[in-house]
Parts: sequence; C-alpha cells; structure tokens
Amino acid sequence: MVTKDIVDGKRILAVDDEPEILEIIQEALDHCVVVTASSFEEASKEIADHEFDLVILDIMGVRGFDLLKRCRDRKMPAAMLTAHAIDVESLNKSLRLGAVSFLPKEELVRLPELVTEIFESVEAGRSHWPQLFKRLGPFFKTRLGVVWEDLEKPTYPDHYY
Repeated sequence: MVTKDIVDGKRILAVDDEPEILEIIQEALDHCVVVTASSFEEASKEIADHEFDLVILDIMGVRGFDLLKRCRDRKMPAAMLTAHAIDVESLNKSLRLGAVSFLPKEELVRLPELVTEIFESVEAGRSHWPQLFKRLGPFFKTRLGVVWEDLEKPTYPDHYY
C-alpha cells in the first residue's frame, strides 16, 4: 500500500533518454513534482542548480553512474533505473557508488510503492536495498540467478545523512 503522505510534493528528477519512460515515471508519481531530463548535460545542470528529494537515473544512455557521483556530492539520494544493464556488476556498482536503490524498468508498475519505501528508508536513515531484495528478490533471481547474499554488501554509505 502506498502511503502518499510521505511522497506528496516531493521533488524528483527523472533522467532517461527514452521519452516514454519519463512519461511513465511522471504519470506513476503524479502526486510528486517530477522534473525530467533526457541527457547527461540536462541532468547535470538540474543536479547542480536545484535540490531534489530523489533522483532516478537511467544507467545507460545518460551516463547514469557519472550522474550518481554528482548526486552523491550534492547529498541527493539517487536510485538507478535500468532495463538493459541488469547484471550483478551494475547492482554492485550502484551499491558502491551510493545509490539508495535499483529500479528495473520492467518493474515500473511498482514505482509508487518502491519510491514510498525509498523515502521511508532514507528518512529513517536505513538502506532500502534489503527491502528492495525482499520485494523484488524473485525478479533478480529469475533474471540474474542471484539473491541478496550473492551480492557484495559494503557498508551502506552515510553520505546522504
């Protein structure tokens, strides 16, 4: 169940080079203020010039990992969004670079619930990763053959708090 109170009015930057994905995110998070960017340059400017409660970054077409580093430097929580780069290396890199979550595009139907969980975790000073794997564990096991225990589990970065 989505607790809209925690997400109502939150400022979210969605970054993807696919316009239809940005539209899906805007529609799914209609109770938030969603700003979109479709390139690395647009997203860099938004991250430098504005504050966001969450940044959702595509890994591929927009240099998502480079943008993740910029979010970390600005102390803005970021979740990685991907369809084509779902692999153990991408998951581990997301963890190492400080992403608060990892969102498969195939699971965008669950975006409101996942974003609510992310905000609850961030506000409580907890990692969303264990909750993500509890919710989407079968998805990752089916596609990657991994479970949470198979991934590197570095100390959760505290640079957002």
